[in-house]
Amino acid sequence: MSEQPHVHETHPNIVKRLKRADGHLKSIIEMIEAGRPCLDIAQQLHAVEKAVCQAKRTLIQDHLDHCLEDVVGPLAREQRRSIDEFKEITKYL
Repeated sequence: MSEQPHVHETHPNIVKRLKRADGHLKSIIEMIEAGRPCLDIAQQLHAVEKAVCQAKRTLIQDHLDHCLEDVVGPLAREQRRSIDEFKEITKYL
């Protein structure tokens, strides 16, 4: 018995972003091996780090917007306040 694939609308874009970051990371390794200046390497590492963080943020937000909503279902406005605040605060991760 296999589980259905868990795919969201944002997943293809996340995959593209991570594949670009993967290629970028490989080029950073080559930069280090070639003895390129540390400043250049640090700048490129920062770019990869930002790409991975953005992918993570998008994945988490998408999960909260879809998976959490599916589990919680419709709630009265007062009952939703904590969930809405939780979703809002995660934007600052």
